[in-house]
Amino acid sequence: MSLPVRRPLTNRQVKAVRGDRALDLPDELVTEEPLEVRVAWRGPSSPVAITMRTPGHDFELAVGFLLSEGIVGAASWVRSVVYCRPDGAEQDLNVVTVHLDRPIDLALRRAVPVSASCGVCGTATLDQLADRCGPLPEGPALPLRVLLGLPERLRREQPLFERSGGLHGAGIFDHRGEPVVVREDIGRHNAVDKIVGWAALDGGLPLRECVLVVSGRVSFEIVQKAAVAGIPVIVAVSAASSLAVETADRLGICLVGFARGDRANIYSHAERLDLTEPSAPLSVD
Repeated sequence: MSLPVRRPLTNRQVKAVRGDRALDLPDELVTEEPLEVRVAWRGPSSPVAITMRTPGHDFELAVGFLLSEGIVGAASWVRSVVYCRPDGAEQDLNVVTVHLDRPIDLALRRAVPVSASCGVCGTATLDQLADRCGPLPEGPALPLRVLLGLPERLRREQPLFERSGGLHGAGIFDHRGEPVVVREDIGRHNAVDKIVGWAALDGGLPLRECVLVVSGRVSFEIVQKAAVAGIPVIVAVSAASSLAVETADRLGICLVGFARGDRANIYSHAERLDLTEPSAPLSVD
Protein backbone atom coordinates (compact mmCIF):
# COMPACT_ATOMS: atom_id res chain seq x y z
CA MET A 1 0.00 0.00 0.00
CA SER A 2 1.36 3.43 -0.92
CA LEU A 3 1.86 5.97 1.83
CA PRO A 4 -0.19 9.18 1.93
CA VAL A 5 1.61 12.12 0.37
CA ARG A 6 2.54 15.01 2.65
CA ARG A 7 2.75 18.15 0.55
CA PRO A 8 4.51 21.36 1.68
CA LEU A 9 1.72 23.48 0.17
CA THR A 10 -2.05 23.04 0.50
CA ASN A 11 -4.57 24.23 -2.10
CA ARG A 12 -7.56 26.28 -0.97
CA GLN A 13 -10.14 28.58 -2.54
CA VAL A 14 -10.14 32.13 -1.16
CA LYS A 15 -12.27 35.23 -1.58
CA ALA A 16 -9.74 37.70 -2.94
CA VAL A 17 -10.37 41.43 -2.84
CA ARG A 18 -8.95 43.19 -5.89
CA GLY A 19 -9.81 46.88 -5.74
CA ASP A 20 -13.61 47.10 -5.87
CA ARG A 21 -14.06 43.43 -6.80
CA ALA A 22 -14.27 40.23 -4.75
CA LEU A 23 -13.12 37.15 -6.68
CA ASP A 24 -13.09 33.44 -5.92
CA LEU A 25 -9.51 32.41 -6.62
CA PRO A 26 -7.27 29.41 -5.86
CA ASP A 27 -4.50 29.94 -3.34
CA GLU A 28 -1.62 27.91 -1.92
CA LEU A 29 -1.11 27.82 1.83
CA VAL A 30 1.93 26.62 3.72
CA THR A 31 1.17 23.18 5.15
CA GLU A 32 1.56 22.99 8.92
CA GLU A 33 1.45 19.53 10.51
CA PRO A 34 2.90 17.95 13.65
CA LEU A 35 5.99 15.77 13.48
CA GLU A 36 6.65 13.41 16.37
CA VAL A 37 10.33 12.61 16.83
CA ARG A 38 11.13 9.29 18.52
CA VAL A 39 14.36 7.45 19.31
CA ALA A 40 15.08 3.74 19.62
CA TRP A 41 17.98 1.60 20.84
CA ARG A 42 17.64 -2.18 21.09
CA GLY A 43 13.93 -2.05 21.77
CA PRO A 44 10.72 -0.05 21.41
CA SER A 45 10.99 3.59 20.44
CA SER A 46 10.41 6.43 22.91
CA PRO A 47 8.95 9.87 22.14
CA VAL A 48 11.30 12.86 22.39
CA ALA A 49 9.35 15.83 21.02
CA ILE A 50 6.51 17.02 18.84
CA THR A 51 7.14 20.01 16.60
CA MET A 52 4.90 21.77 14.12
CA ARG A 53 6.59 21.80 10.73
CA THR A 54 6.19 22.00 6.98
CA PRO A 55 6.43 18.45 5.53
CA GLY A 56 9.61 17.75 3.62
CA HIS A 57 13.12 16.65 4.66
CA ASP A 58 11.64 15.15 7.84
CA PHE A 59 14.59 12.83 8.48
CA GLU A 60 16.97 15.80 8.36
CA LEU A 61 14.71 17.73 10.73
CA ALA A 62 14.60 14.88 13.25
CA VAL A 63 18.36 14.30 13.25
CA GLY A 64 19.16 18.01 13.27
CA PHE A 65 16.83 18.58 16.21
CA LEU A 66 18.37 15.75 18.24
CA LEU A 67 21.88 17.03 17.59
CA SER A 68 21.05 20.69 18.18
CA GLU A 69 19.40 19.94 21.51
CA GLY A 70 22.25 17.73 22.70
CA ILE A 71 20.03 14.67 22.99
CA VAL A 72 22.29 12.89 20.50
CA GLY A 73 25.96 13.66 20.96
CA ALA A 74 27.26 13.04 17.45
CA ALA A 75 26.06 12.23 13.95
CA SER A 76 27.84 8.89 14.17
CA TRP A 77 25.34 7.75 16.81
CA VAL A 78 22.57 7.62 14.19
CA ARG A 79 22.10 4.16 12.67
CA SER A 80 18.96 4.77 10.58
CA VAL A 81 15.87 6.98 10.32
CA VAL A 82 12.40 5.73 9.37
CA TYR A 83 8.78 6.77 9.29
CA CYS A 84 6.73 4.68 11.67
CA ARG A 85 4.01 4.45 14.29
CA PRO A 86 4.77 3.78 17.95
CA ASP A 87 2.82 0.52 17.88
CA GLY A 88 4.54 -0.74 14.74
CA ALA A 89 1.34 -0.59 12.68
CA GLU A 90 0.97 1.08 9.30
CA GLN A 91 3.55 3.78 8.66
CA ASP A 92 2.65 7.38 9.37
CA LEU A 93 4.51 10.23 7.68
CA ASN A 94 4.03 12.42 10.74
CA VAL A 95 6.04 10.10 13.03
CA VAL A 96 9.80 9.64 12.61
CA THR A 97 11.97 7.24 14.59
CA VAL A 98 15.74 7.71 14.77
CA HIS A 99 17.51 4.42 15.53
CA LEU A 100 20.71 4.86 17.52
CA ASP A 101 23.71 2.67 18.17
CA ARG A 102 23.81 3.52 21.88
CA PRO A 103 21.43 4.54 24.67
CA ILE A 104 20.73 8.18 25.49
CA ASP A 105 19.41 10.09 28.48
CA LEU A 106 15.69 10.42 27.85
CA ALA A 107 15.46 12.95 30.67
CA LEU A 108 16.57 15.48 28.05
CA ARG A 109 13.51 14.94 25.89
CA ARG A 110 10.72 17.43 25.36
CA ALA A 111 7.37 16.31 26.74
CA VAL A 112 5.22 19.11 25.26
CA PRO A 113 4.39 20.16 21.70
CA VAL A 114 6.60 22.84 20.17
CA SER A 115 5.05 25.51 17.99
CA ALA A 116 6.64 26.40 14.68
CA SER A 117 7.30 29.95 15.84
CA CYS A 118 9.09 29.58 19.16
CA GLY A 119 12.01 27.19 18.77
CA VAL A 120 13.23 24.71 21.33
CA CYS A 121 15.97 25.45 23.85
CA GLY A 122 16.95 22.07 25.26
CA THR A 123 20.19 23.56 26.60
CA ALA A 124 19.29 25.09 29.93
CA THR A 125 22.07 27.65 30.14
CA LEU A 126 24.71 29.37 28.07
CA ASP A 127 27.37 27.68 30.21
CA GLN A 128 26.13 24.26 29.19
CA LEU A 129 26.17 25.23 25.51
CA ALA A 130 29.72 26.57 25.84
CA ASP A 131 30.79 23.29 27.45
CA ARG A 132 29.26 21.32 24.59
CA CYS A 133 30.63 23.36 21.71
CA GLY A 134 33.55 25.46 22.86
CA PRO A 135 34.77 28.52 20.92
CA LEU A 136 35.01 28.00 17.17
CA PRO A 137 38.52 28.11 15.68
CA GLU A 138 39.76 30.82 13.35
CA GLY A 139 38.99 30.48 9.66
CA PRO A 140 39.01 32.34 6.34
CA ALA A 141 37.48 35.82 6.37
CA LEU A 142 34.22 36.29 4.48
CA PRO A 143 34.39 39.19 1.99
CA LEU A 144 31.90 41.93 2.85
CA ARG A 145 30.57 42.14 -0.70
CA VAL A 146 29.77 38.41 -0.59
CA LEU A 147 27.98 38.78 2.75
CA LEU A 148 25.75 41.59 1.51
CA GLY A 149 24.61 39.54 -1.47
CA LEU A 150 23.64 36.46 0.57
CA PRO A 151 20.08 37.44 1.66
CA GLU A 152 18.98 38.00 -1.95
CA ARG A 153 20.70 34.80 -3.02
CA LEU A 154 18.82 32.89 -0.30
CA ARG A 155 15.53 34.40 -1.48
CA ARG A 156 16.18 33.14 -5.02
CA GLU A 157 16.68 29.62 -3.65
CA GLN A 158 13.22 29.55 -1.97
CA PRO A 159 10.69 28.23 -4.51
CA LEU A 160 7.99 27.52 -1.93
CA PHE A 161 8.19 31.05 -0.53
CA GLU A 162 7.71 32.44 -4.01
CA ARG A 163 4.48 30.45 -4.32
CA SER A 164 3.06 30.94 -0.83
CA GLY A 165 4.83 33.88 0.84
CA GLY A 166 4.62 32.02 4.17
CA LEU A 167 7.85 30.13 4.70
CA HIS A 168 11.13 30.85 6.42
CA GLY A 169 14.34 29.96 4.67
CA ALA A 170 17.78 28.93 5.90
CA GLY A 171 20.78 28.22 3.74
CA ILE A 172 24.42 27.24 3.93
CA PHE A 173 26.69 29.16 1.55
CA ASP A 174 30.40 29.00 0.82
CA HIS A 175 32.76 32.00 0.94
CA ARG A 176 32.12 32.73 -2.73
CA GLY A 177 28.42 33.16 -2.04
CA GLU A 178 27.43 29.89 -3.70
CA PRO A 179 24.61 27.87 -2.08
CA VAL A 180 25.50 24.51 -0.57
CA VAL A 181 22.03 23.60 0.71
CA VAL A 182 18.82 25.56 1.34
CA ARG A 183 15.78 24.42 3.31
CA GLU A 184 12.35 26.00 3.90
CA ASP A 185 9.88 25.55 6.74
CA ILE A 186 7.10 27.36 8.56
CA GLY A 187 9.42 27.44 11.58
CA ARG A 188 12.75 29.28 11.50
CA HIS A 189 14.35 26.78 13.84
CA ASN A 190 13.03 23.85 11.79
CA ALA A 191 14.67 25.19 8.64
CA VAL A 192 18.01 25.35 10.44
CA ASP A 193 17.54 21.89 11.97
CA LYS A 194 16.94 20.50 8.48
CA ILE A 195 20.30 21.92 7.40
CA VAL A 196 22.09 20.50 10.45
CA GLY A 197 20.43 17.15 9.84
CA TRP A 198 21.38 17.22 6.16
CA ALA A 199 25.02 17.81 7.05
CA ALA A 200 24.95 15.10 9.72
CA LEU A 201 23.43 12.47 7.45
CA ASP A 202 25.82 13.46 4.65
CA GLY A 203 28.89 13.26 6.88
CA GLY A 204 29.50 16.99 6.48
CA LEU A 205 29.78 18.18 10.08
CA PRO A 206 31.32 20.46 11.23
CA LEU A 207 30.52 23.23 8.71
CA ARG A 208 33.50 25.39 9.65
CA GLU A 209 34.01 27.08 6.27
CA CYS A 210 30.35 27.90 5.65
CA VAL A 211 27.95 30.75 6.34
CA LEU A 212 24.41 30.28 7.69
CA VAL A 213 21.87 32.70 6.20
CA VAL A 214 18.36 32.98 7.66
CA SER A 215 15.39 34.88 6.31
CA GLY A 216 14.11 36.24 9.63
CA ARG A 217 15.39 37.25 13.04
CA VAL A 218 18.04 35.45 15.08
CA SER A 219 17.35 34.34 18.63
CA PHE A 220 19.25 32.06 20.99
CA GLU A 221 18.12 28.77 19.46
CA ILE A 222 19.40 29.72 15.99
CA VAL A 223 22.86 30.51 17.36
CA GLN A 224 22.74 27.32 19.41
CA LYS A 225 22.10 25.21 16.32
CA ALA A 226 24.83 26.98 14.35
CA ALA A 227 27.31 26.42 17.17
CA VAL A 228 26.55 22.71 17.33
CA ALA A 229 27.11 22.50 13.56
CA GLY A 230 30.40 24.42 13.82
CA ILE A 231 29.20 27.34 11.66
CA PRO A 232 31.34 30.46 12.25
CA VAL A 233 29.17 33.14 10.57
CA ILE A 234 25.42 33.80 10.75
CA VAL A 235 23.75 36.37 8.49
CA ALA A 236 20.15 37.41 9.10
CA VAL A 237 17.78 39.67 7.21
CA SER A 238 16.21 40.89 10.46
CA ALA A 239 17.18 41.60 14.05
CA ALA A 240 19.13 39.63 16.65
CA SER A 241 18.13 39.19 20.28
CA SER A 242 20.36 40.12 23.19
CA LEU A 243 20.91 36.48 24.17
CA ALA A 244 21.72 35.56 20.56
CA VAL A 245 24.43 38.24 20.50
CA GLU A 246 25.80 37.22 23.90
CA THR A 247 25.93 33.57 22.84
CA ALA A 248 27.57 34.31 19.50
CA ASP A 249 30.15 36.56 21.16
CA ARG A 250 31.08 33.89 23.69
CA LEU A 251 31.33 31.06 21.18
CA GLY A 252 33.36 32.92 18.55
CA ILE A 253 30.55 33.30 16.02
CA CYS A 254 30.24 36.36 13.79
CA LEU A 255 26.59 37.41 13.98
CA VAL A 256 25.25 39.85 11.39
CA GLY A 257 21.73 41.27 11.38
CA PHE A 258 19.65 43.60 9.18
CA ALA A 259 21.64 42.54 6.10
CA ARG A 260 19.72 44.40 3.42
CA GLY A 261 21.13 45.96 0.27
CA ASP A 262 24.42 47.64 1.17
CA ARG A 263 23.76 47.75 4.94
CA ALA A 264 24.28 45.36 7.83
CA ASN A 265 24.85 45.38 11.60
CA ILE A 266 27.79 43.30 12.82
CA TYR A 267 27.11 42.28 16.42
CA SER A 268 30.07 40.04 17.20
CA HIS A 269 33.46 38.84 15.96
CA ALA A 270 33.86 41.20 13.02
CA GLU A 271 37.34 39.73 12.53
CA ARG A 272 35.68 36.85 10.67
CA LEU A 273 34.81 39.34 7.90
CA ASP A 274 37.06 41.06 5.37
CA LEU A 275 35.90 44.66 5.75
CA THR A 276 38.56 46.00 3.40
CA GLU A 277 36.65 44.75 0.35
CA PRO A 278 34.21 47.07 -1.47
CA SER A 279 30.79 46.90 0.23
CA ALA A 280 28.71 46.65 -2.95
CA PRO A 281 27.03 43.23 -2.93
CA LEU A 282 27.90 40.70 -5.59
CA SER A 283 25.42 40.46 -8.44
CA VAL A 284 23.16 37.41 -8.16
CA ASP A 285 22.17 37.42 -11.82
